[in-house]
Amino acid sequence: MKIPDWVKIGKNYKIDDMAFIGYRPSRSISGLELIIGKNAHIRNGTVIYAGSKIGNNLETGHGVVIREENTIGENLDIWSNSIVDYGCKIGDNVKIHCNVYLAQFTEIENDVFLAPGVTIVNDPHPICTECMKGPIIKKGARIGANVTLLSHIVVGKYSLIGAGSVVTKDIPPRSLAYGNPARIIKSVDELKCPLGIVGRPYKDGRDVRSRKLTLDENRQEGKRK
Repeated sequence: MKIPDWVKIGKNYKIDDMAFIGYRPSRSISGLELIIGKNAHIRNGTVIYAGSKIGNNLETGHGVVIREENTIGENLDIWSNSIVDYGCKIGDNVKIHCNVYLAQFTEIENDVFLAPGVTIVNDPHPICTECMKGPIIKKGARIGANVTLLSHIVVGKYSLIGAGSVVTKDIPPRSLAYGNPARIIKSVDELKCPLGIVGRPYKDGRDVRSRKLTLDENRQEGKRK
């Protein structure tokens, strides 16, 4: 595709056929400039609207839509057929799986994972639109498959929401919650691996993989010193 004049994209990008970046929104916005960092891989069927700022290492699946006036950090992985509506804030290292919908004015902090089919809503009384505000999902939270998050709630740091839940109230940090409506079951630190592969899947709310990455980073930092 020909990249529109209002798009600024970093080096080493790959844009597949049938993708479109810099799409003009029909609603009025303050500016059309779309900024995308380096090393982006934008697969076919993706549409990224004008008027957003996206960090380095963006990777999209097929059929992804990212609307206008979003602020998105580094290393966003967003799988096929997922939608980020306008006015959202997304941190670094966020993973959004397939068929996910993020409503307008949702806030997602660093290291959050959204499983397939997550639906996020933002209006406590639909059509009114005066009180639209998506949830805030804090650092490292993990949202299970087909979960619905209602408007204005806060999902706490390193919490885990079980598959199929409907979250209607705030979830404290490092909590396991599930059900409809979701209720707090225990701390994620109390969980045991049902397969017996790892002893404690979570420690201080953090999963095995992120703990290992931090340990490796600390080792490398020690070597540099």
